Amino acid sequence: MRVVAVFLRPVISCLLVAGALVASQPANAFADDDARKAILELRQQIKAMTEANQRARMQLSDQIEALEHEVTRLRGDMEQVGRPQGGSGAASGSSGAAAAASEQAEDPREQSAYDGSLELFRKGQYKEASESLAAFLTLYPDSALAPAAQFYVGSSRYAQKDFKGAITQLQAMVQKYPTHPRSADALLVIAGSQIELNNRPGAKTTLQRIVKDYKGTPAADTATKRLQLLQ
Repeated sequence: MRVVAVFLRPVISCLLVAGALVASQPANAFADDDARKAILELRQQIKAMTEANQRARMQLSDQIEALEHEVTRLRGDMEQVGRPQGGSGAASGSSGAAAAASEQAEDPREQSAYDGSLELFRKGQYKEASESLAAFLTLYPDSALAPAAQFYVGSSRYAQKDFKGAITQLQAMVQKYPTHPRSADALLVIAGSQIELNNRPGAKTTLQRIVKDYKGTPAADTATKRLQLLQ
């Protein structure tokens, strides 16, 4: 009997191990199913996140494109606003005849110095125009042409993409000469500079100021259109 028991022990052990393995298989199968489900859910989540990110990128791209078009339109407006009067005396931009009438000096030498500086602006030599106009303001600080000269200094800086310098120069001009025909135009250039600097809240405030303080002017009409674009 002892011999039989000795021979049976390995068999019994094998049966016990096999039984344990069989008993464990359903649990492992359930674990595998749970793991597969978790993987599928994770894949679905990743897919959903990827699609959401793609939509977000497309929306952002559309917003950037719209802003670029907006900036391009504003640049066009600023070029029109900053364009000097022609030799016929007719004003361009939104300033009208009042601006042309105000841009005259009694002293021929003073007028000549101003006209020479403005000619540089007309030719697109903005750095030279800015320096020449600044020199004019130093020589003739009380000139009737001083407000216009200061306006074109700011416009020259805008054209050179010195947007912060343009804002500083034109804000000083508007503060000193709030009723001058070029002041509303100066605020338009300020708003354009703020857009270029991605300061949309500041641009909105500036445009709202034009609409409020310069009602009925072409500049106010332009500001109203620009506000609609910034909504």
